[in-house]
Amino acid sequence: MTWVITRLCRDCVDKSCVDVCPVECIYEYKGDDREAFPNQLYIQPEECIDCGACEPECPWEAIYEDASVPEIFQEDTALNANMMDCQDDFEVPVNEGTEQPTPEQVAENKAKWGLTA
Repeated sequence: MTWVITRLCRDCVDKSCVDVCPVECIYEYKGDDREAFPNQLYIQPEECIDCGACEPECPWEAIYEDASVPEIFQEDTALNANMMDCQDDFEVPVNEGTEQPTPEQVAENKAKWGLTA
C-alpha cells in the first residue's frame, strides 16, 4: 500500500506534508511537461513506507491511501506512479510556508474537482 496525492493539491501546493515524511518520498515536478505533470506534489510509490504521516498534514485534504482514493480521482494514482518513469525531473521540495486555506476554500476546491461529500 502507498499514499496518493490527488488533484486536490493542484495549484494549491502547501508542502506541509513534505516536512513530516520520514523517507522524503514526496516530490515536486521540475520538468517542462506541465500537461503530463501538473503543478502539484507527487508521492513516489516505491519509496512510500505507508506510514500515513502526510495525510493529516495536508490542509487541502488531497492525500488518500491508494485503496481509498475516491473514484473521481482514480487516474491520480497512476499519475503519481508515472513519476517513476522520469524521476530525474522531480525533487523533494522545501516547505517555505504558506497560508493555510479556510474551510470554505477547501470545500470550494473539492467542488471544483467534482468531489462531493
